[in-house]
Amino acid sequence: MNTDHLTQTPRSTRNPQSAKATQVVLPGVVAPEGLQVLRTSVPEPGPGQLLIAMEATGVSFAEQQMRRGRYYDQPPFPFVPGYDLVGRVVSTGPGVAPDLAGRRVAALVKVGGWASHVVVDAKDAVEVPEGLSAAQAETVVVNGITAWQMLHRTARVRAGQTVLVHGASGGVGSVLVQLARAAGVKVIGTASARHHEALRELGVTPIDYRVGNVAARTRELAPDGVDAVFDHVGGRSVIDSWHLLAPGGTLVSYGSASTRDDSGSKQLPVLKILARTWLWNALPNGRRAHFYNIWAGRALNQDRFRARLRSDLTEVFAALQRGEITARIAAQLPLARAAEALALAESGTVTGKVVLTP
Repeated sequence: MNTDHLTQTPRSTRNPQSAKATQVVLPGVVAPEGLQVLRTSVPEPGPGQLLIAMEATGVSFAEQQMRRGRYYDQPPFPFVPGYDLVGRVVSTGPGVAPDLAGRRVAALVKVGGWASHVVVDAKDAVEVPEGLSAAQAETVVVNGITAWQMLHRTARVRAGQTVLVHGASGGVGSVLVQLARAAGVKVIGTASARHHEALRELGVTPIDYRVGNVAARTRELAPDGVDAVFDHVGGRSVIDSWHLLAPGGTLVSYGSASTRDDSGSKQLPVLKILARTWLWNALPNGRRAHFYNIWAGRALNQDRFRARLRSDLTEVFAALQRGEITARIAAQLPLARAAEALALAESGTVTGKVVLTP
């Protein structure tokens, strides 16, 4: 949605004083059932902002880490989690064209999405194409942007190349392997055995990470190395991933799932990965290593960051419309059952995105 044409206009509507909103609050390091469901006033959009009535928000790995106090830069407790959302614009603040009201938009927010009504900057909203439901669109907001940018902006894969995707049946991994296949890339994917048949149907060669040696099996499948590895595991896995690269290959690390349940500093696992990438990039072997951060560049140039995000999410929505990727919805639960949704997502028993609705 292009908001460059915004003009100074009054709000299209105002919320009645009696209107109430629902939000889920994470009060501290608690079990999923420790989440709090609160009723509060519907917020008003300020200058340059939109009020969105949430239609779908998701449970991602970020919220699982935040619940444990393990997300790298999460805010202090208590706060409303929710990394992204899709919904209808209810009203607009001063400086925003009122005819945006009624449109379905998606927004990446990091926190705040687990609420029935959310205020966002108009420039952070991306219009959802006709023909996509709110739940379908939600499955590919943070997961789709992450997958697209790692594949096409960071690793810059090309048709005919071979990549290794850790967690190929996970939220990001399942989108990543489909985008890679659509680009003509050969994909090796790690997953538990129960997901292997689904991966084969996508054209992915699966490896059971719970049985055997992933590195050895990858070398059997790609004796000369792989052109890119996408690693969300962290820890020792990052080192193994680096050694699996072919000359000129790229390692993209984007998390530290292996340290999810650890205690101590939540920054240290990421700092260790960053230190390794700096060291590896100094070596004269033509390989590259990156730690992917979806928010990189926002502080330096917000307009450029927003333009890139809008472009990339638009590409992902188009791929979803063309059928190149599918919206994998594991379950849809109402916002009031967020604790159950979080526990389900953490169980590792589902494929696809757990979606919360009003």
